[in-house]
Amino acid sequence: MRLFPNAHATHPQWHMAALLVLAQLRAQMALPQYASAPTLGLLYIADHYADDAAALLDLLRRELPTVTDWAGAVGVGVAGNNVEYFDEPALSLMLCDLPRAHYRVFSGVAPLAHGDAAGVGFAAHTALVHADGQTPELADLVAEMAGRTSSGYLFGGVVASRGAQVQLALPAGGEGDGVLHGGLSGVAFDAQVELVSRVTQGCQPIGAQAAITAAQDNVVLELDGEPALDVLLDTLGVTLQGDAQAALRAVRATLAGLEDADAPQRQRTGHFGADTRVRHIVGLDATRSGVALGDHVEVGMRLAFCQRNVGAARADLMRICAEIREELSPQLEEAQALPAAGSAPHAEPAGGRRICGALYVSCSGRGGPHFGGPSAELQIVRHALGDVPLAGFFAGGEIAAHRLYGYTGVLTVFVAPDGAL
Repeated sequence: MRLFPNAHATHPQWHMAALLVLAQLRAQMALPQYASAPTLGLLYIADHYADDAAALLDLLRRELPTVTDWAGAVGVGVAGNNVEYFDEPALSLMLCDLPRAHYRVFSGVAPLAHGDAAGVGFAAHTALVHADGQTPELADLVAEMAGRTSSGYLFGGVVASRGAQVQLALPAGGEGDGVLHGGLSGVAFDAQVELVSRVTQGCQPIGAQAAITAAQDNVVLELDGEPALDVLLDTLGVTLQGDAQAALRAVRATLAGLEDADAPQRQRTGHFGADTRVRHIVGLDATRSGVALGDHVEVGMRLAFCQRNVGAARADLMRICAEIREELSPQLEEAQALPAAGSAPHAEPAGGRRICGALYVSCSGRGGPHFGGPSAELQIVRHALGDVPLAGFFAGGEIAAHRLYGYTGVLTVFVAPDGAL
């Protein structure tokens, strides 16, 4: 596997942005370290281009004839190597150098078979998934899709748009224009496509984690035997009997981090792990002293109230990048695993498995402003991973393993030793 050609551009006219991207791709594909005949295109477009998605994809297909399969999604922003385009017309495209026998594009039109049930010699191991947030029982659909893979691991996100909720999925020989709405779509990969993926959190707990000891539907009634509303107000240091408006402002700035009863206990004080799902507080039940969340809750789950935190988000993003680099090249000294501040980034760990390309799906509530400036989030990734091909989008929810997340980032890298595939 060679480096995946990748490009990104912004322009008020989608046609001009596509031509800029094509020029970049052709220049890369002429270089020996990049794939010259990639097969799979991963395309992410800002919602400014959503209405023109079919025409855009048609142009790219005609100009890139070796790319036989396509998948992608719309977001309120798109990501590239070292840059993000947030709330502006842009697209980001990565062309994957993968043998067609090792992946399958799927959608509601062309569903993914369970294992090798179709008898076609392909068994899904992992999958990139794009989802429509308006789909009923979406969390259950994501879990069911994870069950169709041998690893149970998905990565991806929920499309985010102020207009059409567009997904892109067009396998080789497929009919239609490749533009879809509703349900799930994406690309499944077999076990020969090696991936390393991590979830980074954007919130920090502000109180102790407690067990949910009473609940109904989406309302937490008791935490460690105490009324949930009392625990929330005590954690925030406010009361509804005093300045009620100040108390409500504090509640609006607070979220809840949920973990299943069987999830590993959180080890690092003051930080969330990958098993934590951050959910909004959607209401207070004064009659029952309950706290309503934007998700179903059950007795036995664990909960910690939390708030968005820039410092914690930056530190956690740096942590997962370091973990990925260490997994790719565990023999590296710590000083080599992360470049020193101000040093030039490098494309791959010396002596380790090569990074061929990366996908980054981040919450639309994150982005540069949350990290301190324009493109700051993507600059952290580049500083840690090096100058690797990268594409992605800012989503209305993130997908990792078999769950839906919020306020997180999901970073996945395609890796291969020399001669793999």
